[in-house]
Amino acid sequence: MVILTGMVTPTTILMIKATAMKSQNQNPLQLNRLLQLCSANLPVGGFSFSQGLEYAVEMGWVTTAEATKDWVSFNLAQSIANTDLVLLNRLYKSLDDHDLQAFMGWDQHLLACRESNELLLADVAMGKALMRLLKDLQTIDTSPYIDLITQKEISFVSAFALGAYLFGLDMRSAQSGFCWAYIDNQVAAATKLVPLGQTQAQNLLFAITEQVEQAIEQANQLDDQDIGASLPRLAMASAWHETQYTRLFRS
Repeated sequence: MVILTGMVTPTTILMIKATAMKSQNQNPLQLNRLLQLCSANLPVGGFSFSQGLEYAVEMGWVTTAEATKDWVSFNLAQSIANTDLVLLNRLYKSLDDHDLQAFMGWDQHLLACRESNELLLADVAMGKALMRLLKDLQTIDTSPYIDLITQKEISFVSAFALGAYLFGLDMRSAQSGFCWAYIDNQVAAATKLVPLGQTQAQNLLFAITEQVEQAIEQANQLDDQDIGASLPRLAMASAWHETQYTRLFRS
């Protein structure tokens, strides 16, 4: 699962611009919409979750910039690519096919993939917040999707897919932006927790985002039966974070 936080840095713009250049149909307005969807100003509360990283730091699993890179890179390749990105693909295609029943089926699959109560809480809380925002945007017609928007529980990935579709973004750009949001959040959290210097953080952003294209390719080649991943240490870190004595991030 992913979190939207941190500043829109030059790294953000370079990564999204590179993705945009690959799409013949991309235009400046779409690029700005992608930046908006990935912005820290998006009021979804993502900044309040660390996705188990806070406990990993507490236990001494992540104590350096290199360890942070390993933690985020492994989660990107093994969890985000095999679950969030591939299901973002399915969700986007369901919208493109006007198949809302399939969309809800993939959304339930996503929620079932969350391995701790904290990960599920973050996913649902951010998903509902983004759906409320989409409903209130004055220039976006969400009436055909009101049944999705009013769901009691919905994944943030599903809400992100709907936002990208309504904003007129192509699927690959949406996947790239989703990766950026996850990476940026984790590095921002590590900057406070490890802690890291600002230059270290920027170097990490450059290094980890180089893996985004491979993660997207991996996700888009997966068959339905291969969707999902289990990362026991991440799940345990997230679960144990609920009882951590002192916390900067929400549980």
